[in-house]
Amino acid sequence: METPIEKNKSYFKAKEKVRQIKIFYMHLVGYIIVVMLLSYNLYIVEGEYKNFFIWLDLIFLVSWTIFIIVHGWVVFKGRIFKRSWEERKIQEFMDKDKKKKTN
Repeated sequence: METPIEKNKSYFKAKEKVRQIKIFYMHLVGYIIVVMLLSYNLYIVEGEYKNFFIWLDLIFLVSWTIFIIVHGWVVFKGRIFKRSWEERKIQEFMDKDKKKKTN
């Protein structure tokens, strides 16, 4: 049975996880809006400085794409590789090593 302190800790941990997910989704929406605007900018850009603006837009898009991938990985890593999965893999590798040693 959980004590009230443990329940309180788990509540705040879950609340923080929900906050991180919410921030990531807001970040993702902002990213999609900016990608659409920059894509339109790439479409309409003309003139003497066309190459500069294309280069600048592409650098910005690539950088932010990498950042949002890393942000998503940090937020959702607990859902992709849970501790139980890690423990199963560790046990699997230990069993393989044990079998190799006995053969």
